[in-house]
Amino acid sequence: MSDISEDDHEITFRVKFLGRVEVLRSEGLQILDEAALSLKTADSTSTEKAAKNSKVHLFLSLSGIDILENKTKFLLYSCPLSTVSFCAVLTSSPKVFGFVAKHPAVDTYHCYLFQSKKFSHVLVSVIGDAFRASQKESRVQGGKDLIVEALRHKNKILQRENTELKRKLAAQTDTSQSF
Repeated sequence: MSDISEDDHEITFRVKFLGRVEVLRSEGLQILDEAALSLKTADSTSTEKAAKNSKVHLFLSLSGIDILENKTKFLLYSCPLSTVSFCAVLTSSPKVFGFVAKHPAVDTYHCYLFQSKKFSHVLVSVIGDAFRASQKESRVQGGKDLIVEALRHKNKILQRENTELKRKLAAQTDTSQSF
């Protein structure tokens, strides 16, 4: 089976999932190195052990990164791109790459590590491109929101001005009819 499949809105890679580790900081190559070392020295009773070292599908879209178990397609983890703060290939092991994402509900960060025989550098580049595209899309959406808000504000001002002019016109009409 191919390591890459693609459609209009997402890219899928089949990779080996090395594990997920809670980390203290949100970015830096040192974080990836520490996470990889932590996974190597983790005890065999780790709760992450069930998913660790198994083949997974890494689904990447503009909305986020989903990690699905290879055979059952069970969703293991889902990380919105807005929570991803860092992504890189390990310098000590070019087949290993990872990304750091902030937990959406708790103020903690997790490092997700993977291994790919061929596509580590490509995946890091694609995740970076998707992140930049997502940020650009949100800025454009944010810009549109600002324009809409500015137009609403301008509309309120014009409505007040219209009401004031109608009141003045009515007052002038009343004074001209009294003469």
